[in-house]
Amino acid sequence: MDTYKYKRILLKLSGEALMGDAAFGISNDVLAYIAEEIKELRSLGTEIAVVIGAGNIFRGVAGASTGMDRAVADNMGMLATVMNALAISDTLEQIGVNTAVLSAIPMETVCKPYSHRRAMDHLELGDIVIFAAGTGNPYFTTDTAAVLRGLEINADIICKATRVDGVYDKDPLVFHDAVKFESLSYEEVLKRRLKVMDSAAISLAMDNSKTILVLNMNIAGNIKKAICGEKIGTLISGVDNE
Repeated sequence: MDTYKYKRILLKLSGEALMGDAAFGISNDVLAYIAEEIKELRSLGTEIAVVIGAGNIFRGVAGASTGMDRAVADNMGMLATVMNALAISDTLEQIGVNTAVLSAIPMETVCKPYSHRRAMDHLELGDIVIFAAGTGNPYFTTDTAAVLRGLEINADIICKATRVDGVYDKDPLVFHDAVKFESLSYEEVLKRRLKVMDSAAISLAMDNSKTILVLNMNIAGNIKKAICGEKIGTLISGVDNE
C-alpha cells in the first residue's frame, strides 16, 4: 500500500483547467477526471483542501483591462470561483466523497461561509474542503488565496496543478529549448519573474517558509506519486536551485 509523505495538502487548480478543449465553461469530462484524482489521493489517508480559479468563466484582471472598475471585476471573478467550487463539489459527492464548500464571501443559501475553525473541523472529518471566492478581497489572486489558506490550515505543502510538468525558464509550450527547474528558491522565482504564481503569493509563501510543488495534473496519478515522495514537478522552497 502506498504511503504519503505529506499529510495535509492544499491543491490549487486553475479555472482554465476545467474548460478541457472548449474555449469557455466547464467540461464534465475534466470534472470527472479531477474528482477521481482527488478521490485516489484521499484514499491514502491524506487531508485535502482545494482552491480553484475562475479563468474559465471570468477573470477580474481581464475585465479591468476593458475599462471595468478593478474592484467590481475582481468581485465578479470571485463569484465565478464559487460556481467552479460547486461543480467540483457536486462531482466528488456523486462518487461518494464528502465535501465542504467554504466561501470567503458569505452566501449561506449556496455554501457555508469560510471560517478557520469550520475548515479545520471538516478536514479532521476527512471531508474535501473547497475554498471559494478567493480571499474575499479584490486585488488578490486565487494563487495568493491558495497560499493564504494553505498557511491557515497548516498544509504540509501547496500543490499547484498546471498544464506542464514543472517550472521552466520560459514557456515550454512555445519554446522547444525551455529548461526545466527541478527546484527553485522563492528568491529565484521573484528575481527571474517566473510566471508560476504572482509575486504576492510567492512572497507570502517565502515569508512563512511554505513549500510549493508545481506539477502537471493532466497525467493520471501524478499528484499521488508526488505526495508519496516521487520526484515530480518543481519544488519551490527556501533552498537554492539544483
